[in-house]
Amino acid sequence: MPVKILAVEPGGPASHAGVRPGETLLSINGNEICDILDYRFYETDRHLSIVLRDGAGAERTVQIRKGQYESIGLEFETYLMDQQHSCTNRCIFCFIDQLPKGLRKSLYFKDDDSRLSFLFGNYVTLTNLKEREVDRIIKMHISPINISVHTTNPELRVKMMGNRFAGKSLDILYRFAKAGIKLNCQIVLCRDINDGEELDRTLKDLTSLWPSVQSVAVVPLGLTKYRQGLYPLTGYDSETARAVVRQLERWGDRCEQKYGQRICYAADEFYLKAQLPIPPAPFYGDFDQLENGVGLMASLKQEFLDALEDFVPPASSRKVTLATGVAAHPFLDTLLDELRQRCHNLTCNVVPIVNDFFGDTITVAGLVTGGDLLKQLRGRELGDALLLPDVMLRREGDIFLDDVSLEELSEALQIQIITVPNDGYALLDAVVGREEHG
Repeated sequence: MPVKILAVEPGGPASHAGVRPGETLLSINGNEICDILDYRFYETDRHLSIVLRDGAGAERTVQIRKGQYESIGLEFETYLMDQQHSCTNRCIFCFIDQLPKGLRKSLYFKDDDSRLSFLFGNYVTLTNLKEREVDRIIKMHISPINISVHTTNPELRVKMMGNRFAGKSLDILYRFAKAGIKLNCQIVLCRDINDGEELDRTLKDLTSLWPSVQSVAVVPLGLTKYRQGLYPLTGYDSETARAVVRQLERWGDRCEQKYGQRICYAADEFYLKAQLPIPPAPFYGDFDQLENGVGLMASLKQEFLDALEDFVPPASSRKVTLATGVAAHPFLDTLLDELRQRCHNLTCNVVPIVNDFFGDTITVAGLVTGGDLLKQLRGRELGDALLLPDVMLRREGDIFLDDVSLEELSEALQIQIITVPNDGYALLDAVVGREEHG
């Protein structure tokens, strides 16, 4: 659909051509503009013929000459230039369906937007893709696309996703692969449903699409204490998680022998549940699935050890507390032992935060809330600073899932809080205090 122009960048190509705010952008070089992907793709030419419509319905055409990758200089009411596409599925494992009432409205929105897959790495299920969007992705060769597959068994996919089109939409995945679109695939594994032989089938189907399928991440379902009335599911324990890890490592070994790449990976959480050591960084290749929690710990450890090679212990003493999820606690505590051995005037306590908010079956750091941090850290001697993984906060870095702000937590605990990205160099700087002094 046509999109209305909110503002025109002063001095930009569109401004020089006389484009005005309030006009509607209809097409660029004969191509209809419906959203941000159309706009970004077709504005790259040097010579543009742009069709506009004013508020009275009159159309006009302006000509623009610019650098090939120079922006036209237009702003729109929303980043995507239209409404975000929501999910039409009712997945049996959906985490949003397990949220308690009363959280901020944005947390309950289920996105399933192919544009966000390309722009921000979000995962899409393909069930609400229209033919125009499929053709456009192939025509523009938009790549990579991140796809939530879960299973390649059409009937099982319908059951798991609660959508009668879920099986048929797998055809789109195969069309993308045939067109050479790079694909990163995700499987949320549900015990006794899409694991075991069904997982073998899915991995066989997906790895056969190499090199279009670059990677397959297998992550465990998350179960909160708010699952009343939902499909009955059982979480993984150490024994069943270990079986999943071994199965994926076997598939990875086969793919490495056949294609020179492992392709198939278990999320770090599976290794932690299985009480198995995290593989070293080279195991994860190019780390294609970091956003899915695959190789995060290996990457962090490698960077941290690299940073320690040139580390000079500070002269002053320092005490800090690092709070994290229960799952990552042993790993981080062991990792920091490397630093403690070199820096004897440093005290760094790693505190596991039990997730009372969602239930103790949720053990990852990214779902720790401000309220749980406050309750479990209040009264402790925290030292000079409290370090928190930045995944605990929303993208803007200011609010926890339960709407407690970082500032509120800092005031309540009377301590400086430093948020740390999943970066070994940043972790070392935060622990020893170098980030405070530049």
